[in-house]
Amino acid sequence: MPIPGELEKYRRVSAKDRVLMWLQEWITDGTLQPGEKIVDGELAEAIGVSRTPVREALQMLELQGFVEMKPGKETRVTGLSRRDATHLYPTLAALESLAAEEAAGRITSETLALLKEYNEEFARAIRDRDRKRALEWDERFHRSIVETAANPYISDFTTVLQLHIKRLKFVFFGSSMVPAQVSVSEHREIIEALEEGDGTRAARCVKQNWLRAMETVMHQLQRREEKHLRGGDGDEREA
Repeated sequence: MPIPGELEKYRRVSAKDRVLMWLQEWITDGTLQPGEKIVDGELAEAIGVSRTPVREALQMLELQGFVEMKPGKETRVTGLSRRDATHLYPTLAALESLAAEEAAGRITSETLALLKEYNEEFARAIRDRDRKRALEWDERFHRSIVETAANPYISDFTTVLQLHIKRLKFVFFGSSMVPAQVSVSEHREIIEALEEGDGTRAARCVKQNWLRAMETVMHQLQRREEKHLRGGDGDEREA
């Protein structure tokens, strides 16, 4: 089980929360792949904690849908499928489109400037074919809109959804980065709608942005599933 060495940034939180954040990050960024086995004793030893906070974190991850636990047997990272995409993307699209509609009446010039900066950095990361950096700027862009809406329910519900979506985004932000380039233009349309205070248009643009990404992910997942059925051994980390 691969365990990254840089763990210092979470040292100040509780052991359980520390383990939870590490595992969420490793699962969502692809360090721990779908179907990968998690050994609690090995993980506890590597992190330097007892098994109790590890088990507590794994129980929370099971509730969130990131791992599957079989008591007395094994714990594995949950898989990814087209069904996951069809459940996650429309739900997040609906919530974030509502956030955009509410944000249109609250947006400030400072936030608009930040959104433009984030989108420029996003475009630069795509040109550099830096998938991790592109993901980070894309997340900042969408998170800023949700935060501007100032609706704690939307914020809370989208947090876990975003973590699941991040796993699927590694398919969307594939090695070619071509589909992601369309998002730059879609982000500009969202910014324009927010700048005009047009909540209806902003909501429509945000929804389109997420649902188009879903179609790309669905296509890539279908290709992988078909390759698997043909007996291929495609690299899951490639996309």
